[in-house]
Amino acid sequence: MIKITSFLLVILLSIGQLFAKEGMWIPILLKKYNLAEMQRMGFKLTAQDIYDVNNASMKDAVVIFGGGCTGELISNEGLLITNHHCGYSSIQAHSTVEHDYLTNGFWAMNRSEELPNKGLSVSFLEYMEDVSDQIFAGTENLSGEEKEQKIKENSKNIQEKAEKDGKFKAQVKPLFYGNQYFLYVYKIYTDIRLVGAPPSAIGKFGGDTDNWMWPRHTGDFSLFRVYADKNNEPAKYSPDNVPYKPKKFFPISLKGVHPGDFTMVFGYPGRTMQYWPSQEVDVTMNQRDPDRIKIRDKKLAVIRTDMEADPKVRIQYSAKYAGISNSWKKWQGEISGLKRLDAIDRKLAYEKEFKAWAEKNGTWEDEYKAVFDGFQSDFKKYDEYIRANDYYSEIVFRGVELFRLAGQVNAIIKSIEKEDNKKVAATRKSMLNSILGFMRNYNQPTDEKLFAELMPMLASDLNNRFLPAYYLKLIEKYGHDKLIEKVYRKSVLTDTEKLKKILENGSNKQLAKLKKDPVIALYASFYNKYTTDITPELQAVSAKIRANMKKYMAGIMEMKKGQPLYPDANFTLRVAYGKVEGYKPKDGVTYNYYTTLKGIMEKDNPEIYDYDVPDRLKELYNNKDYGRYEVDGEVPVCFTASNHTTGGNSGSPVVNGDGELIGVNFDRCWEGTMSDIMFDPERCRNITLDIRYALFLIDKFAGAGYLLNEMDLVE
Repeated sequence: MIKITSFLLVILLSIGQLFAKEGMWIPILLKKYNLAEMQRMGFKLTAQDIYDVNNASMKDAVVIFGGGCTGELISNEGLLITNHHCGYSSIQAHSTVEHDYLTNGFWAMNRSEELPNKGLSVSFLEYMEDVSDQIFAGTENLSGEEKEQKIKENSKNIQEKAEKDGKFKAQVKPLFYGNQYFLYVYKIYTDIRLVGAPPSAIGKFGGDTDNWMWPRHTGDFSLFRVYADKNNEPAKYSPDNVPYKPKKFFPISLKGVHPGDFTMVFGYPGRTMQYWPSQEVDVTMNQRDPDRIKIRDKKLAVIRTDMEADPKVRIQYSAKYAGISNSWKKWQGEISGLKRLDAIDRKLAYEKEFKAWAEKNGTWEDEYKAVFDGFQSDFKKYDEYIRANDYYSEIVFRGVELFRLAGQVNAIIKSIEKEDNKKVAATRKSMLNSILGFMRNYNQPTDEKLFAELMPMLASDLNNRFLPAYYLKLIEKYGHDKLIEKVYRKSVLTDTEKLKKILENGSNKQLAKLKKDPVIALYASFYNKYTTDITPELQAVSAKIRANMKKYMAGIMEMKKGQPLYPDANFTLRVAYGKVEGYKPKDGVTYNYYTTLKGIMEKDNPEIYDYDVPDRLKELYNNKDYGRYEVDGEVPVCFTASNHTTGGNSGSPVVNGDGELIGVNFDRCWEGTMSDIMFDPERCRNITLDIRYALFLIDKFAGAGYLLNEMDLVE
């Protein structure tokens, strides 16, 4: 009997290791919680090789790229690789109809051809530190708002001390819903230059059809270079700046990947919600995701039609369309995955387990019953107000584009009414600086169609108590059909030159008169309703939910004491690890773990923009001109692995057990997009660009092989 039990234990342990590894782990705690498991899975280095404040480590080669992606250094001369979609807005900013870098790609053949990017930055983490004791100092006898104010005060003091005369940027961020706090200190570089990007038909191959899907054949990468002053410190753009010399950069493996290989993703995941209560999973799955999908259906249909009809509109709206579509498709996969996992019932079962634990240790009645009673009552109100919030967000603030200008003018008018002349002047200047950029990517006929499609959704889907009286009066007077003629086209905002003259030379009195402009008046009515009646109520009920979540999370931490527990992602540096593997998306279907150049040719369709394979790539394929990147007669393109990733991990390095770069993370499979809320080890897979395909494109396709000379390639 003992022998049989031991045998079964070995089998169960083996099966356990087949599953994907859930978790986004804090680097400084890897040695305590994860290293032994990582090494059993094939990691050959130490925790200090990943994160060390005293010596060069992997963390010195990983950056926050822009405002929401990850990037990594791949040479000693500041060369950085990230995703094509992360660099997309920068590539678009340099593109015109005459020089369409989105369509044709861009490759600098020497340093002088590298293009500067206004507003782009990369942030290097100097160090992170658990500052929970400092944050909670002096809060022992406080509660409610007083306690929160003291935490904010302590946080501010810690950040100011860490920033050291402006040399660093510091952030204090809560973990586990405010039960723990970490300090993150960054050094930020702002002279970032575009080095290379493949054509969109490679970098965005498959477009929105393939987005979130596997098998995938997208060459989703772009190259930038970080520049510094002569002392290797951050500096504004200058021709005198020199390539940044990193403390650490990733060696690049040409050895490839195989099933079962250890993989690690090191980057900045944006947001996960693994500990949500059942009520929040319910409202997300059955209300919020369906509402936002419905609105974005309208947006995408309008923009797609105009992009297909006009090349100029395609360039203007390509980045916007991609941004709208990304979450739209993700939410659909999220709903499907949560339903398949019976997510609400599983959450209820977990809450039942938690209650049993609390009852056993005598804390249910005194501490946690009120928490769950609060969830029941608070989410009823939250559901109503979050729906109004979602509609305002998707339609008023991020739907009709002319409302963006209206919002800026409305801010100027409010400053005039408060007689804040300093703010009036600053807002005028800011708006003048932004108008040209706005108009460059604005097409009035497209925006009019968005206005016509989206505005009726507010009246049809929201209770009138969430809508401004001015808007309801306009509908009653004109109907939605005439709003374009009576409101949109009568606005000064559609006349850029006239608007600029008022901003440049008009008196405050003239500016104040714009309050009667029909679009500005309409926007102001929505803004006032939102800020007066919706936001305060939503914030109040959300604060109650957060307070209860903090207590619930503290209970979970106590219940799981001694067990590894990872905090939800919050766009701070994390480690995820797993292995190279395919998956079974549904009955009768098994996906391999990799794709090849052959699959690109099988998808080739010159009639479809996103599938029109460039002639040069076809030529290389037909001639089998693969160079050192050939594997069994093919060029590898992408692979899947079982690393737990989310938004923000775009561009993250994917490394092997030796710490060598094997790929660049860029997506998740559609069947696993619910992983932000609930992880499924059988189907959650991150999708990675095989680094050998990137090198093949740089070398053989673009003829920019000189860039490989500065990389450390490992055969």
